[in-house]
Amino acid sequence: MPPERIAELVGAHVLGVLDPDESAAVEGHLADCPACRQEVAELRELETVLGEVPPELLVDGPPTGGDLLLQRTLRQARAERGASLVRRRTRIGMVAAVAAAAALVLGIAVGRGTVTAPPVAAGPAPTAAPTATVTPPPAGTRTGSVTDPATGARMTLTMTPAMGWVRVNAAVTGIPAGQRCHLVVNARGGATADAGSWLVSAVGAKSGTTLDGSAIVSPDDVVSVSVVNESGQTFVTVPV
Repeated sequence: MPPERIAELVGAHVLGVLDPDESAAVEGHLADCPACRQEVAELRELETVLGEVPPELLVDGPPTGGDLLLQRTLRQARAERGASLVRRRTRIGMVAAVAAAAALVLGIAVGRGTVTAPPVAAGPAPTAAPTATVTPPPAGTRTGSVTDPATGARMTLTMTPAMGWVRVNAAVTGIPAGQRCHLVVNARGGATADAGSWLVSAVGAKSGTTLDGSAIVSPDDVVSVSVVNESGQTFVTVPV
């Protein structure tokens, strides 16, 4: 058999589809041809890749299409036994076919693998946020809010009773800057008591002023609280 013809059968020899006489001829040729031996070694490497697929990954049998592809490869090898292709084309065709089979089998086998996520450590159990406790105001606490239509001043007031005196918290707005004002507690019979005083600043005129004061007046006698300047002008009065 001519050496050129034997070289064309190297790929089919690796796949084991030659008859005994052809296989013997190829083996004899390989003993004297380093180039063909190298070609056989490369094809054997691809054959090894196919053999490295773990059988347990193919528990469902051969991958769909895998048998068909291998059958096509074998048919191609048998057909090339009688074809007049050059040695280089035979080698490329066989390598491409076997490589495609390897890619299909390995790709499907890996796709069937199962990846198990590492366990996630459980964190501490959530705890309920503490419930805020709302303290009710003392008994007898009185509130009120008034806007004086003449001056435009407004006061929101909370008066808390004590033993013989009262505590006053007032938020005052609408009084011009520079005014010297007093927080006056008005009692029955016309009596008054000063609970505090302040100078209205530019910020206070714009955003308001919050005051805390006290007056020695019996809680039961208080009738109202007023904001009065040093000239005696009353800006606003809140009945309580």
